[in-house]
Amino acid sequence: MKRNIAIVAGGDSSEIVVSLKSAQGIYSFLDKAKYSPYIVILRRGRWHVVLPDGTQVGIDKNDFSFREEGLAKRFDFAYISIHGTPGENGLLQGYFELIEMPYSSCNPLVSALTFNKFACNTYLRNFRVRVAESVRLRRSDAPNPARIIHRLGLPVFVKPNDGGSSFGVTKVKTSEALSSAIAKAFLEGEEVLIEACVNGTEVTCGCYKVEGKEVVFPLTEVVTTNEFFDFDAKYNGQSQEITPARIPAEWTQSVQDATSGIYDILGAKGLIRADYILQGDGEPVLLEINTVPGMTEASFIPQQVRAAGLDVKHVLTDIIENELKNYGRR
Repeated sequence: MKRNIAIVAGGDSSEIVVSLKSAQGIYSFLDKAKYSPYIVILRRGRWHVVLPDGTQVGIDKNDFSFREEGLAKRFDFAYISIHGTPGENGLLQGYFELIEMPYSSCNPLVSALTFNKFACNTYLRNFRVRVAESVRLRRSDAPNPARIIHRLGLPVFVKPNDGGSSFGVTKVKTSEALSSAIAKAFLEGEEVLIEACVNGTEVTCGCYKVEGKEVVFPLTEVVTTNEFFDFDAKYNGQSQEITPARIPAEWTQSVQDATSGIYDILGAKGLIRADYILQGDGEPVLLEINTVPGMTEASFIPQQVRAAGLDVKHVLTDIIENELKNYGRR
């Protein structure tokens, strides 16, 4: 009998548009001979499942069940494709833990840690992972631009500390522009991260581990004529994404080793993607960890899977079957 798979999309942040595209990508990749996938959309407390005929029915939040043709149905597995809250910050993972629903991504603690860029980088620095110097601001703080610039220099990147997809991100080159950039970032989250600019080649690396298997993908090199890899560069074709990256083999190995090591340090689960800047000596500086990476046809992970000579369908099957087998042991 086929397993019912919920592809959980939507969310309560600006990243909803990306999440919905990822959900469609996952739906297209899944093995339909093995699974019956449904897209489930969560948006500000309203949860519904999209049935094969396009109609929408509500989800019972008590057990994540729904009704189709008069019959009650329950999902066997949840594949989370929400970028941002509540799918990437541990909230949804905690819910699935409570109702004992196997799911695709990291546990609540790891999801919450990696979603908070400042906390994650501070934690990983203790394991000698190189990260950019940064300053975190809360809404109650009174930022001092002169002090921040004295510490970090210029330019700096100002971004939401708890968001992604480059919403609210600004590259600041002058002290006069810092305050408005901070205000813009606060529109997307409760905390703001200001990072020193690290020059070099931007690369990203995907990884997953299941029982008896470790897979670290080829790197993707990101090239854009924009000021940085912003939303337009990511989603509107204003960049080149070159897989595998055009860098020396030893640099590639260094990034792959770093990504595998970070996976283990965090105790990650499912697919993750780590983004880096490679400095002139090839030393990787970590930018951030994505525990719910984009999964459209053109996203980094599918590109890297194909470059590795693998099939995304089989990768997703690995993750789902491993979790179904081992969920009860944890």
